[in-house]
Amino acid sequence: MKIGSLILGALFLTMNGFTADTFPLWEKGAPGALGTADKDIPTLTVFKPEEGKATGAAMVICPGGGYGGLAQHEGKDYAEWLAKSGVTGFVLKYRLGPGGYKHPRMLEDAARAVRTVRARAGEWNIDAKRIGIMGSSAGGHLASTLLTHFDAGNSSAEDPIDRQSSRPDLGILCYPVVTMVGPTTHLGSKKNLLGENPSEDLAKSLSNEQQVTKDTPPTFLWHTYEDNGVVPDNSMLFALALQKNKVPYELHVYEKGKHGIGLANGHPWTEQCLRWLKLRGFVKE
Repeated sequence: MKIGSLILGALFLTMNGFTADTFPLWEKGAPGALGTADKDIPTLTVFKPEEGKATGAAMVICPGGGYGGLAQHEGKDYAEWLAKSGVTGFVLKYRLGPGGYKHPRMLEDAARAVRTVRARAGEWNIDAKRIGIMGSSAGGHLASTLLTHFDAGNSSAEDPIDRQSSRPDLGILCYPVVTMVGPTTHLGSKKNLLGENPSEDLAKSLSNEQQVTKDTPPTFLWHTYEDNGVVPDNSMLFALALQKNKVPYELHVYEKGKHGIGLANGHPWTEQCLRWLKLRGFVKE
């Protein structure tokens, strides 16, 4: 069954021993949808840990791709890695610039993903207070956008999912795009997200280092010194804003590694991130 041809229902796949369940975020179509093709239908794909290993924690995963594509190694691969440690992964297929979409559609998709996991937590045996968001590159920008632009939900909404808070309980940002102003921004991501000539106010509102508050969730960030695609200043700016607002964080800048390395065959970031997730109660000792 193709998601693009049928909005209701779910697609079940088996990948590397993991059962993946894909479903649309909105059964009646996403707000602002330009059609009913696959590109117009944001989805979540659930990767469940093996029976007996689940910790009750969940992670919404935003793959990178410059807001122009979605990198599988920063989506499915992350979800399978997390599932091995008992965290249920939810890979988000969000709408993209080449599909005709601009902000706030991507943010709407990410917020809906967190709300959906929270609303259906009982179905997946998830603790509604242990739901994180994770993203790489432009997916890291989307994750950092939700970390700084969440809301409490609409208690009077007809849709029970919309009544849920979109605030993640923590964030993981992997070589993220963070800022949309100045020389350190990633111009391709900015164009796909905001268009050719966005206003200064709009660009500042999506420069997430300027949007951090004391209520921003704890965040793990990592980057590489050698990253010429998205310079490490992005992670540093976000970390400095967290420090200023007294939000717990952990930042790692490794000397070696090109942009987009993902898991990189057991790069040290993976071990250090799991240690941090243990500290935050997402992964068991």
